[in-house]
Amino acid sequence: MRTKHLVSLKDLSLEDFEEVFGLTENLKKNPEAFSDALKGKTLAMIFEKPSTRTRVSFEAGMTRLGGHAMNLSPKEMQLGRGETIEDTARVLSRFVDAIMARVYSHNDIERLAMAASVPVINGLSDFSHPCQGLTDLFTIKEKKGAVKGVKIAYVGDANNNVCHSLLFGASTLGASMSIACPSGYEPDPQVLAWAREHANGSKFEVTRDPFEATKDADVVYTDVFVSMGQEAQKEKRLRDLKDYQVNLKVFENAKKDAVFMHCLPAHRGEEVTDDVIDHKRSIVLDQAENRMHCQMALLLLLIKGKNL
Repeated sequence: MRTKHLVSLKDLSLEDFEEVFGLTENLKKNPEAFSDALKGKTLAMIFEKPSTRTRVSFEAGMTRLGGHAMNLSPKEMQLGRGETIEDTARVLSRFVDAIMARVYSHNDIERLAMAASVPVINGLSDFSHPCQGLTDLFTIKEKKGAVKGVKIAYVGDANNNVCHSLLFGASTLGASMSIACPSGYEPDPQVLAWAREHANGSKFEVTRDPFEATKDADVVYTDVFVSMGQEAQKEKRLRDLKDYQVNLKVFENAKKDAVFMHCLPAHRGEEVTDDVIDHKRSIVLDQAENRMHCQMALLLLLIKGKNL
């Protein structure tokens, strides 16, 4: 990979994506071949936000590769007592081989990456969720045979880290996205502009109509209407987004072989109904499992690089 860190999916070239996907496929087929690949290596994991999938997938992935993952809470670190992010990054770099951080502010990830001498991985920030986007696009490739030429319909709150990461990745890989959201919930204009400017034969549109977005879609994707840190806005957000629920009628408006995706956790009955998330063409559990496999490939490439 040409990049030392993974802060955002816009950092990855087409060749980077292909390298990660190829290694992920190999890891899934031949896990025993990599059981000692990161023996003696340590990953520091900083969690400002609670986590199920991110923590377990990274920790299990490091264990499967023969390495060790260390869970760190800012409250248990000097970060919680005023040490700067830069000093924390420099000190951790003397002890560990990579740092993964799940934070509120994207600026904190950027500061970590600037100061650290070891690879830094964005495990989630308010702006970007590159590990999720990487996994989603790998899962689409796995299920559809390719990413280029696929149409992804994203329905709901599009001004979030998952939609932004999908826009960055889809642009590079040549997938199109049709986004259905109410006014005020559009993706960041700069992200949308970047995706259109760097589009690899793909198209990006924003509409108010979920049925327009899902027409001829290969993938229907949604995320929670109320993310962590937005609890005070819950009533307003649920009211604003109530017409953007992915129910069976919306899902069946897509292609007959369309798949349903959700990064989880899901708030059933809000952004998605049970009959969609439990549908035979829902691939949310495969998607969740692939977090571990994709992140294992990412860790191998960032930590070992040419020595892999």
